[in-house]
This record gives sequence, structure tokens and C-alpha cells, in this order.
Amino acid sequence: MSTKKQKFQWWKWTTIILLVYTIIGGFLFDVPRLIILNETVRVLHFHVPMWFGMIILLVYSVVYSFRYLRYQREIDDIKSAAFAKIGVWFGILGILTGMLWANYTWGSPWNGDPKQNGAAIALLIYFAYLLLRNALEDPQQKARIASVYNIFAFAMLIPLLFILPRLTDSLHPGNGGNPGFNAYDLDSKLRAVFYFAVAGWTMLGYWVAQTNIKLEVIKQKIEDNYEEILKHN
Repeated sequence: MSTKKQKFQWWKWTTIILLVYTIIGGFLFDVPRLIILNETVRVLHFHVPMWFGMIILLVYSVVYSFRYLRYQREIDDIKSAAFAKIGVWFGILGILTGMLWANYTWGSPWNGDPKQNGAAIALLIYFAYLLLRNALEDPQQKARIASVYNIFAFAMLIPLLFILPRLTDSLHPGNGGNPGFNAYDLDSKLRAVFYFAVAGWTMLGYWVAQTNIKLEVIKQKIEDNYEEILKHN
């Protein structure tokens, strides 16, 4: 077994260990007893890391979009699309876990909170990106247009999630004048799981994206070989 493969196996096992620890700790470890939140604060280990993971994966995606526009390499477009796709899935999970949390703490799954609305709009923008990729048939045209759109989508994501919610009233911690979690309830009990949760879920997203990239590369090779065979027959 090569050194590179050993390192990759170690990295995957680390991801699994972190996630097992997150699930066990998230459901079973003691948490601070807070007014209204109570046991629902456990969702912190599943909701917030999804957004961390989404942002990191989308950063990877937009970096590869820039790389494609500069070098015109197909692999960069494949990587950009894979990271965007998994990032969107993390965003969906972030929305769903947030709705579950809001249902118990704010009284309903959807309250029209500025950050909820911003997250929904951001996801719709990325849904359009995925639809755009499927609508274009020419590989080079698709890669160029999708790369430009992906950069635009990420540029819209930042104000929708981090700037606009801070400019108006919001129920979310750290927005609309509300104190963040660090200010009053992210104590040592939560930290014992939270940071590992962020690392574990993000690494899982990266792992899934890498798997998606490998599958797409294999698919492209099969299609190229098939076209080459047709040319000689």
C-alpha cells in the first residue's frame, strides 16, 4: 500500500471517528439547561456545521471555477461542479435542521426570519446553477457559462447570509442585535462536541465530493473511449 493511499485511508477513518463521536456526543452528552432552548440545543451540532460545511465546499467550488476560466481544464470544471453539488446538499440539510430547531424554539418551522429567507434565496440561486449545467449540451460552453454563474452565485451568497441579516431584526443568534452563541451558551459542554462536529461534517462533504469527482472522471473516460471506438468503426 502506497504512502498516499495510507494517508487517504487515515483521513477517511478520522472522518468516521469524528462523526461517530458527534452523533453519540450530540445526543447523549450533557448540555446546558437554557430557557426555551432546553434539549433542542443539541441540534447545534447538526445544524450549524452544515452551514460551515456548505460555505467551505462552495469556496472550493468557486476557486475551481476561477481555475477553469484561467486554464480551461476540464478537470477544474468537474471539481467545481462536484463541490457545488455537495455544498447545495449541505445547504438543504442546514435549512431542514434549522426548520426543525425553529419549530420548537420559535413556534413554527418557518418564521420569515431574514437569515432563513436569505438562505432560501441563496439555495435557489444555486439550484439555478445546477439547472443551467444540465440545460447546456456543449461541454466547453457549459463549463464557461457555469463557471461565471458560479462566481456570481457565491458573490450573492455572502451578503444574503452574513450581511443583510445583520442589518435588520432577526431571531438568529449573532444577527439583528442578538448575541451570538459564544456570548451566552456555547460553554465547554457544547464545545466538547461542536468543533469536532464542524470538522467531521465538513470532511464528510469533502469526501463525498471527491468520490463524485472520481466517478465523473471515470464517466468521461468511458464516454471518450466510446466515441473513439465509434470513429474507428
